[in-house]
Amino acid sequence: MNSKLIFDPNLSADELRGFTRTIAEIEWLLLILVLIFQLVLSPDQVSSAALAMAMFFYTAFVLLFRYVNFYRQETYWKLAIETGVMIVFITWVLIYTGRLASPLVNLYLLVVITSSLTLGRFPTIIAMVIIGVCYVWLGYPAKHSSSFPSAGAEFIAQFAPVLLVAYITSMLSADTRRAMAQVKTLSETDELTGTLNRRAFLGMATRTHSLSQRFGRKYSIIMIDSDSLKKINDAYGHEAGDDMLKTMVKKIQDELRQSDLLSRYGGDEFVVLLPDTDSEGAALTAERIRERIATAPLHVGTNRAPISASMGVATFPDNGADFDHVFEAADATMYTSKTQGKNRVTIAPAIQPRAA
Repeated sequence: MNSKLIFDPNLSADELRGFTRTIAEIEWLLLILVLIFQLVLSPDQVSSAALAMAMFFYTAFVLLFRYVNFYRQETYWKLAIETGVMIVFITWVLIYTGRLASPLVNLYLLVVITSSLTLGRFPTIIAMVIIGVCYVWLGYPAKHSSSFPSAGAEFIAQFAPVLLVAYITSMLSADTRRAMAQVKTLSETDELTGTLNRRAFLGMATRTHSLSQRFGRKYSIIMIDSDSLKKINDAYGHEAGDDMLKTMVKKIQDELRQSDLLSRYGGDEFVVLLPDTDSEGAALTAERIRERIATAPLHVGTNRAPISASMGVATFPDNGADFDHVFEAADATMYTSKTQGKNRVTIAPAIQPRAA
């Protein structure tokens, strides 16, 4: 089963690594609190031995699971396992420190907060169910002779703060992630067209180049420049010019695959990156885009304004050994299209290898 169907998929890899560091600090905090309890309150010999054993096994788990490269990649499942082990450790400690009367019973709140912040709502519900079962089991020896209403009311009173913390933390975490996602979207997209902005595009394009270089794959770049923006702005105003750019984006997107990247690179310049695409395939895609734009006039009131675009195509590694050279080749051929009559596609010639 895909973990993204269960866990919150909104965390980025950097956020996930950050949360794993926080969980590591919480794990050591748990150990320190239990150690302080043992040193300050001096439990009986049996309880002291049980706590020492619990701390030994928990420390061994943390060291092996986190610091000995036992599990190198940070994943949601790793966080879930660590959270589950935290519940087991806390429950073991409570058995020997007074059960629900233990001053350490609120350590469960650390598990709830950790799960809410890192794993999302559904795993937190599962954690709450497990902790609830632990509460019932820990309280049973003292309550099995009590009447059901009084025992139930006492259980609810004890467990309610944990539920409240889980609810509030989950809400705050969801709101924070939603706000962060909106900020990220705004920082990576062009406000007018909704396409990637230059910074976001270059970051993704650099990764595509690295993968293509590593695995010997081709990719192509199409530079697209509007032939009509100045005419539209002069004749109908800038609002009509904005509508024309949105129309161009829609027509470009109609011919792209899900894996392709589209960015507004300048005022009326767009760039398309086509992974795993050779020069011939990119030329066909560019021609389809050109035709779609040319056959979709802009409607301004009762007027129909013709629009068109000039394009240049370049391919890695045919037109350069790095992304910058491929991009420059596409840009140069796009200007060739502009100077040779506009509304056309020009393909960059492949670089001929030097003679030995």
